[in-house]
Amino acid sequence: MALDGAFLYSIKNELEFLIGGRVEKVHQPSKEEIIISIRTKKGSYKLMLSSNAGSARVHITNIAVDNPNVPPMFCMLLRKHLGSGKIIAIRQDGLERILFIDFECVNELGDVVTITLACEIMGRCSNLIIINQDGIIIDSIKRVSEEMSRERMVLPGMKYTLPPKDERLNFLNTDQASVRQALQNVKAGELSKALIKVFEGISPILAREWTFFAGKGEYISADSITDEQFERLIFAINQSKSALLENKCTFTAVMDKEDTLKDFSFIRLQQFGNLMITKELPSACELLDYFYAERDRTARVKQRANDLFKLLMNLTERTSKRIAVQREELASCENKDKLKLFGNLISANMYRIQKGDTVLKAENFYEDDCPQVEIKLDIMKTPSQNAQYYYNEYKKSITAERKLAEQIERGEEELQYLDSVFDVLTRASTNNDIVQLRLELAEQGYIKKNAQKGKPPKALPPVEYKSSDGYTILVGRNNKQNDQLTLKFAEKSDIWLHTQGITGSHVIICTDGDTPPDKTIEEAAVIAAVNSKGKGSNLVPVDYCLARYVKKPSGAKPGKVIFTNYHTAFVKPDIELAEKLRQKS
Repeated sequence: MALDGAFLYSIKNELEFLIGGRVEKVHQPSKEEIIISIRTKKGSYKLMLSSNAGSARVHITNIAVDNPNVPPMFCMLLRKHLGSGKIIAIRQDGLERILFIDFECVNELGDVVTITLACEIMGRCSNLIIINQDGIIIDSIKRVSEEMSRERMVLPGMKYTLPPKDERLNFLNTDQASVRQALQNVKAGELSKALIKVFEGISPILAREWTFFAGKGEYISADSITDEQFERLIFAINQSKSALLENKCTFTAVMDKEDTLKDFSFIRLQQFGNLMITKELPSACELLDYFYAERDRTARVKQRANDLFKLLMNLTERTSKRIAVQREELASCENKDKLKLFGNLISANMYRIQKGDTVLKAENFYEDDCPQVEIKLDIMKTPSQNAQYYYNEYKKSITAERKLAEQIERGEEELQYLDSVFDVLTRASTNNDIVQLRLELAEQGYIKKNAQKGKPPKALPPVEYKSSDGYTILVGRNNKQNDQLTLKFAEKSDIWLHTQGITGSHVIICTDGDTPPDKTIEEAAVIAAVNSKGKGSNLVPVDYCLARYVKKPSGAKPGKVIFTNYHTAFVKPDIELAEKLRQKS
């Protein structure tokens, strides 16, 4: 994942409407992020500038952030130099990952001066640098001393210099012959890696996409590329060039089937096939705003849920081990009939047992050929006591078999419940979802109830979807809400859906007494598959029936129901379709 120079070029084009706008406010919400409010004729906009190693970027943002009560020193410095300043230019050196924003400002003496804010988007070396009109560094959000870097220091009072760079081609203004020559000069290796060495401002994902198109998905070595593959490579490069120069970009985010955002680009991506899911957004700024806000939100939710993940994993492991031990004990009870047989044979052969015998050899007259069996005896017991011992062991085995079967059944139900909670936790998208799961686990006795002040936060309503035919489809957020949705809210004529043999949310089609079309049932089945543990599968069975046929067993865990008179639909989980049908709350 990288904001490359080519993507930054599209950002620069989008931000050009800010030229002529004036600085209203400057905030520094975190150590490495700056937000500058710009007032233009079209309205006010918030410009996000980040030098964070993992999320360095520049774009317009609509995300609300909390600002510290006391602004940091760098923020105060920006306010001093950029206050009421006017943006007069936004520049980029070729396709380098540096954006220069020039401000026309008035200094302390009343003179009009030009202040430049250099936004260097270079991974862990990212920085925001304030430069005066003489090219002298006023300050930077990250100071780089000689001990940190001997190649390039960034300190107040020093002359600003560009980071060192290799001579590489700019694919926006190069020709086919130059590309051919540059590839010939690169040592043998995978073509996408060679392209990164040849061109400036391209990320690995863009290089892989060009290579994927050139080789039709096959591996290509830089030193063995055929003429046909080279022509296809040039065609792919020219397509990307046209997209940037003619503002015809397709801004695409890539996520895995667990909804974890992985990468982004300014072109449509084909290299992942069905392994990843892509989402297109209307502009570069909206893509970055969505990508990093969603990624940070997901990271925060996962962090808050980390202790629950560990708890559920430990509980699952402990329960699985307990069931395994119980199964071994149950297997030993299979010999219970043999214990009864030994007791009967001892009773029938007491006259043959002499004092001090440790073994009784007797014919098993319960079988046709009367085979001889050996029965161990306890010399400290009388023959009658030895027979009674085997009878008692037989009775214990019968009781143990019944109890163990019950315990194993309860253990398996507990495993299913823990699995369902784990599935809900992996799909939790808000802090409220985490809180509700904690309350549910506390009610089930898995964790202690926290002594918190005031009432717990109100649970969010079920997730609402709208089918193509206009029917409302509701999805439970957790096991407790699944019960409420299915057993209390749903009408008897509504249709209930759930993935077959796979943990997931309960889904209700609100029919209002009508019979919904097959398309609505299919879409609801897809939604059920997406909101389940099987959303990464190619085909998922989904059971559905009228809500009147769904019952809850007495004493069952939350979310556990039984149902009859059902049908089964086999659907492919389609996250894009589900997202399209989801109603925004």
